[in-house]
Amino acid sequence: MPNRVEPGARVRVRDWSPPGHVRAPAYLRGRTGIVERALGAFPNPERLAYGLPAEERGLWRVRFTMAELWGAAAETPEDTLDAEIYEHWLETGEPHAA
Repeated sequence: MPNRVEPGARVRVRDWSPPGHVRAPAYLRGRTGIVERALGAFPNPERLAYGLPAEERGLWRVRFTMAELWGAAAETPEDTLDAEIYEHWLETGEPHAA
């Protein structure tokens, strides 16, 4: 990933739909959150699912507000949801095309 991800950074989950086994929930794609912390590096599960060589990818805990996820439909907009997202799903700065 060209931009650096670090705790406290504002990130956007890539809004793309590659075929196959993916590890980013559809309801988070295109949404913006704050990196809460790094969880370490792990073999890429999207490749492991197919028995392919899997390079290590950073895994990050990202916090989203209910307002960001559900907009006006959020009952308690200030509540949060934390999700563990692999670095190749995260964008910082200007998002690039899917």
